[in-house]
Amino acid sequence: MAVLIIEVTNAREVVTKRIGKLGGRLIGKVVDAEAQVEKALIQELETAFRDYGIEARILSVDGPKIIGRCHLELPMQVREERQVRLP
Repeated sequence: MAVLIIEVTNAREVVTKRIGKLGGRLIGKVVDAEAQVEKALIQELETAFRDYGIEARILSVDGPKIIGRCHLELPMQVREERQVRLP
């Protein structure tokens, strides 16, 4: 089994671009940029996996840190989990 890790490094910029500069000022106060991007990304992955006939378990995990190219710290807190099953 293989595991794919995706680290979104520009969540704030993505949300600011989507909601505008005025809305961008609310990031961190009212809008959680990482959560918004994460939710959209999970939905897109789920749709794409279904379209390709892929069954998968998508986990949103808080805690892991990527250090350089060779190390991954893994204190994990699962925030969301979805099962993608084919009908």
